[in-house]
Amino acid sequence: MKNKRTIFEALKWASSLLTDVGRDQNAAELLLMHLFGWSRSELLASFHDPMPEEQDQRFREFVTQHKQGVPVQHITGVEFFYGRPFEVNKHVLIPRPETEEVVLAALNMLNEVFPHDQQLTAVDVGTGSGAIAITLALENESLSVTATDISLDALSVAKRNQQALGADVHFLHGDLLEPVMAQGMKVDVFISNPPYIAIEEMDSLSEVVTQHEPVNALTDGRDGLWFYQRLTQDLHNVLNNQAVVVFEIGHTQAQEVKSLLMQAFPLADVSIVKDINGKDRAVCAYIQNVKSD
Repeated sequence: MKNKRTIFEALKWASSLLTDVGRDQNAAELLLMHLFGWSRSELLASFHDPMPEEQDQRFREFVTQHKQGVPVQHITGVEFFYGRPFEVNKHVLIPRPETEEVVLAALNMLNEVFPHDQQLTAVDVGTGSGAIAITLALENESLSVTATDISLDALSVAKRNQQALGADVHFLHGDLLEPVMAQGMKVDVFISNPPYIAIEEMDSLSEVVTQHEPVNALTDGRDGLWFYQRLTQDLHNVLNNQAVVVFEIGHTQAQEVKSLLMQAFPLADVSIVKDINGKDRAVCAYIQNVKSD
């Protein structure tokens, strides 16, 4: 029997179904665009076209998966970050728009602190999909970027993204700054989006997040500050005499993370950056005269 519903009717059905269970109202559009390989303008232009039966069946399957909690990005296999497609799967955190603002803050700070033609070294700790490290390397060609992660599965995803996007990033396997210190590296730029959700806050997150993204990339299993404490204790071992430090943070953690940086580097110029929603999103520090052990 010939399928009689149009693209628009299929979209309306899916949007209603997903909205009823509290899913993102844009999910149906994203799934349709992925299904046909369309841009949004192509989707809009096709609203009155009949929905082919084979694609209709696949679309129903996609919608059912997302209704049951599977992230849209795990169905499509992609999330866009800084305008570029990044492969994502269950082994890595799905890059968030807020992190784009952290990267922008880091790039702006580099432009303010360092001469534009100066060759710089950067490290991204806990790289996951590689979104931060790869974006930094592509947006600022003077940066020599290294990225670390304790998860070999995450590093595999990051390396595929690096190759697909043509970025020059060096990857190290290990816990936080340990592989950087083991190589005796010194860097001008440190950036990290560590797991910062407190364990008691995990229950408030959607099951789309908690059941499908790696838990160890979301929470430290403690109060959300443990990784900041560990990293600030070790930073003096890896920073050059003049350096920039950028942490992504949870919106309630700015003062605690700022205090940790000030304890480690009393003379640092530390600032808090808000995101587009007016929430604290990053703590940035300009550090001079770093003394290592």
